[in-house]
Amino acid sequence: MVGFLFMLPALAFLLIFLTYPLGLGVWLGFTDTRIGRDGIWIGLENYQLLWEDSLFWLSVFNTLLYTITASILKFALGLWLALILNEHLPFKSFFRAVLLLPWVVPTVLSAIAFWWIYDSQFSVISWGLIELGIIDTPINFLGDMENARASVIAANVWRGIPFVAITLLAGLQTISPSLHEAATLDGATGWQRFRHITLPMLSPLIAVVMTFSVLFTFTDFQLIYVLTRGGPLNATHLMATLSFQRAIPGGQLGEGAAIAVAMIPFLLAAILFSYFGLQRRKWQQGGAD
Repeated sequence: MVGFLFMLPALAFLLIFLTYPLGLGVWLGFTDTRIGRDGIWIGLENYQLLWEDSLFWLSVFNTLLYTITASILKFALGLWLALILNEHLPFKSFFRAVLLLPWVVPTVLSAIAFWWIYDSQFSVISWGLIELGIIDTPINFLGDMENARASVIAANVWRGIPFVAITLLAGLQTISPSLHEAATLDGATGWQRFRHITLPMLSPLIAVVMTFSVLFTFTDFQLIYVLTRGGPLNATHLMATLSFQRAIPGGQLGEGAAIAVAMIPFLLAAILFSYFGLQRRKWQQGGAD
């Protein structure tokens, strides 16, 4: 009974700030609610409209492309940096602190910085490439569809690498050096030690880290909204930004909520990925579950 009382504040917090908004969003998805007007129950009509909406499917494609590409790059680069920082390097603590900067800087501030970096006239990247004689005219980073997609992915990767790198670095430091020493004495190469010792020991942590990375990336809103607002020609519209556009500027709260609810199956898939990763951890420890 006492334990339950101690849990009440956390339970109330979850009910007010998580369960209620989620339930309200699901409810609105089945209504034709608009800003300033209560809606009525229309069943699956919003979802039927979305099924026939080419812009919605484009946002699904953009979201999957954005999430998969950025998550893979963040994992590869983050793991690479974690392995480097796990070695005995001079000024290692300084480099670890610098690595965290992209993560602690506010998202909007980072997006504004990238907005200047990608400026069609004053881009420092274009200026540098022109000075090197590689290109003749500035690159239209955010005005071209393919360039815009690549640009927002690059910005997201820059922001997300520190989270992956620092978390995996913490996991690397829990691996006993004696395992690598024993493998070295047995004649294992660096790649063999990485494949058969480092990766298996990190796999549960990788599952959790990648789950959070996918969740953060899939639901990204601020970076896209500040940089492109879904443009050009909706090439960078994600499900989150399209949901906001339909619900707030467009006034269609029901349709916007339906788009947000359509994101839930993808997020559940990411959570299941983490769950099975944790199950593997139990198997490695000899657990029955």
